[in-house]
Amino acid sequence: MTYPFKPKELPYAYDALHPYLSEEILHFHHDKHYVTYVNKLNEIIKNYPNLQNMTLEELLTKCEKIPSEARTSIKNNAGGVYNHELYFDCMNSTDCELPTDKLALAINASFGSIEQFKAELEAAAINQFGSGYAWLILSENRLEIIATPNQDTPIAPTVTPLLCIDVWEHAYYLQYQNRRPDYVKNWFNLINWCYVGARYMSLAKEQ
Repeated sequence: MTYPFKPKELPYAYDALHPYLSEEILHFHHDKHYVTYVNKLNEIIKNYPNLQNMTLEELLTKCEKIPSEARTSIKNNAGGVYNHELYFDCMNSTDCELPTDKLALAINASFGSIEQFKAELEAAAINQFGSGYAWLILSENRLEIIATPNQDTPIAPTVTPLLCIDVWEHAYYLQYQNRRPDYVKNWFNLINWCYVGARYMSLAKEQ
């Protein structure tokens, strides 16, 4: 997809993630925050015809092609679009509650166990200072956990995000107030492991 970027619909109903995330939060998070990033990105790109054929991923990885005066604003807003889309796509209320076989093997190889993976991702999310995300990434065919501030995105030629949790306050405050740890613990019940597993399988072959 290239300019003009269009907001993606949620891949589930607004009430599908209850009781872990409320319908009110999803309306606020998706319809307001995420859509605002899409609109702001389009507003910037319309002034740069040479950027209008670039995909979202190219805008985030080919900084040398972006005029210096627009680089920060495009990074922030393109990051806001990319990060939110992955966050929403990685959740579901289906029965796919465990990593698929090959992804489970990769998680065990990288972290020792599924439980240790969850502990490390939970710690990264809870301890991220201020706003940001915690990620499971595929880096040169190895899984890693990292955290990034604001709308920074770890995508790079040899790094592909597989999964992320949004720890900006707007992702949880209406339901959890300042209890980020409670939100993070409950979020693990929402991971769509079928989606993450399929993403891993397609990307592991490419790196």
